[in-house]
Amino acid sequence: MTASYSRENEKRGMQRKAQDNKALRNLDVLAKLMDSQFTIPGTNIKFGLDALIGLVPGVGDFAGFLVSGYMVSILAKNGASGFVIARVTLNIVLDAIIGSIPVLGDIFDVAFKANQRNMKIIHEHYVDGRHRGGAWKVIVPVLLVLFIVFAGLVWAGYKLFSWIFQSF
Repeated sequence: MTASYSRENEKRGMQRKAQDNKALRNLDVLAKLMDSQFTIPGTNIKFGLDALIGLVPGVGDFAGFLVSGYMVSILAKNGASGFVIARVTLNIVLDAIIGSIPVLGDIFDVAFKANQRNMKIIHEHYVDGRHRGGAWKVIVPVLLVLFIVFAGLVWAGYKLFSWIFQSF
């Protein structure tokens, strides 16, 4: 009973800390502005500045990436775990890479809402006490997937070049 009581007090303390933290409240506002501030009339589809500025080739996606990078810096200053920062960064990089594809990237920005996903992770961390620990739980699988993709590209490139040279 004592351990349960102390965990409950710790959880309430974390919730109070998250609610009192002006930086996290500002991040909530920023995430809503970037991902779901506006609604397409006659639909329930919400979008934000990220989708709008993403329409400007190159510059728009870079601006959205900078705003998301600012969010990560605030997390680091507020003591987020390495695991949280790694997951948030993974969402940001995924949003930046796919978001940079013309037209498809803009549709992806409206659907994926990386900043709102990140705020969900952040609230789970600060309010529910989840996502503790190091970044290795995220980094190792990502690096493994990147290695497999890279190896596949090298193999495909080798096969393409050998086919070209055999044709001549």
